[in-house]
Amino acid sequence: MYKTIVVHIDGQPRQDSRVRAAALLAGQHQAHLVGSAATGISWLDYAVLTGSMGAPAPDPDRDFRGLREAAGARLEAFRRAAQQLGVDAVETRVIDDDARYALLLQSRYADLVVLSQDPATPAQADDGGLAPHVRGLPEFLALHGARPVLVVPPSYGGLPIPGRAVVGWDGSLQALRAIGAALPLLRQADSVELALVNPDELSELHGEQPGADMALYLARQGVRVDVVLERTVSTAGDALLALARDCGAGLVVAGAYGHSRYREWVLGGVTRALLARCPVPLLLAH
Repeated sequence: MYKTIVVHIDGQPRQDSRVRAAALLAGQHQAHLVGSAATGISWLDYAVLTGSMGAPAPDPDRDFRGLREAAGARLEAFRRAAQQLGVDAVETRVIDDDARYALLLQSRYADLVVLSQDPATPAQADDGGLAPHVRGLPEFLALHGARPVLVVPPSYGGLPIPGRAVVGWDGSLQALRAIGAALPLLRQADSVELALVNPDELSELHGEQPGADMALYLARQGVRVDVVLERTVSTAGDALLALARDCGAGLVVAGAYGHSRYREWVLGGVTRALLARCPVPLLLAH
């Protein structure tokens, strides 16, 4: 079960859907729900500002206090919303750092981190929000973090998680870790579709009966599972999205893929497609 769930709090319009999802899971698992708000500036940044003759802000100390007060106000609103949603154990944390690194640190001491999909275009970000939108947050946490992330679309309105679930399985370590991280949800699912897309291309990872061994493993874990073999000319990401829509899934589970290029993480195509267009909550682990 998930006993500590961290949810990103930035005051952006998309926050409502992810708080609703996080509160639902906290109730299901009797979990401690932690709201995390970042000021966007670290103590090191503050020291540089206050010690620099060319500091851009006329009063760095006042501005820094203002950032903390604004973060505190967002968290107080979150606390009230979480309590109204029935969460018993709510905690708030103001972190003096960029949101990416604040959440990366806190994820080490949590079971799950709840975030929102990025807006489709930059123009959709920061619309009425109280803190700057941090683009690329889900992929950063999924690829660099030690814990799974749940990425919630803005359209999420409170339906059961998972309900029915679609799990992408290609035999990789990333997919294996995602399945392991999702087990508390998969055991609660009405049904689980274990989806293998063009498994013949990865026969050395699947064996003679693709999906059979993983389905047996999940069944022994108390998961109601069916194997779905998708042979298609579509990409794996598109195939998983289509399957999720067709079966009315409430959750998609997949491994997060990336590769290092000039010391920066670059998303794989499947992960990018799921992050951009998954219509239901998406659990990723790397």
